Amino acid sequence: MSEVMLQQTPVARVEPLWHEWMARWPTPSDLANASQADAITAWGRLGYPRRAKRLYDAARVIATQHGGKVPQDLEALLALPGIGDYTARAIRTFAFGIPEPIVDTNIRRVIARAVHGLGEAGPVRQRQDREDVDQELGAISRLDQVDFAKALMELGAVVCTARNPQCATCPLSGHCAWQRAGYPPYQGVKNPRQARYEGSDRQARGVFLGELRHSDIDIPRSFLMGLWPDSAQATRALESLIADGLIQESEDGEELRLAL
Repeated sequence: MSEVMLQQTPVARVEPLWHEWMARWPTPSDLANASQADAITAWGRLGYPRRAKRLYDAARVIATQHGGKVPQDLEALLALPGIGDYTARAIRTFAFGIPEPIVDTNIRRVIARAVHGLGEAGPVRQRQDREDVDQELGAISRLDQVDFAKALMELGAVVCTARNPQCATCPLSGHCAWQRAGYPPYQGVKNPRQARYEGSDRQARGVFLGELRHSDIDIPRSFLMGLWPDSAQATRALESLIADGLIQESEDGEELRLAL
């Protein structure tokens, strides 16, 4: 649950909601026995509400196909809705103590600097990134690999940060290729910037979901359309929510509700 919630969302925003979900649905079967509408409503303003639907769908698969227990097998994890390569490997490592080459933003940055002497990691290269981490894991004993993966992630999050890295207190000081090279500026390909949220389809979707979460009755499409100034964008946002299975429309298409 925490791995899905933390996708593209800071820990500070996730932590209180995670506690609420764990208290309400402590097991996958508990969540599976709720309704999808309950999950989407409880998701609140965490963002990217598709994650709530996928988390709910994954809980139902776990309940029906895995006896209510999160599977340990990598392929079984990857087959769950919304579970990608990073999340599956993170679950195996952190939940079950099975060493995996986990690659997240923080780990990529540490490897780029300490091993390759680059100030930034650049665009994701899933296979190469995983091979880089796998090579570092292979240099230590299997018993220590899980702790090493945690340490790499924590180092990137707390010390080897994207801005203002704390090189003076870094445990890799003196062994870091970027430090030895004199901290050269990054000259490679940059990651594409994320589109602005203000005025985006994402914001329109959030407005509509927010209204539907707080209503116990169906809401007229015309009313929802009036909540957003751009009618073409409002239509596009509503249709995308329907296509994603987050909301449902009445038979005549004139009223909308959260998908059950």
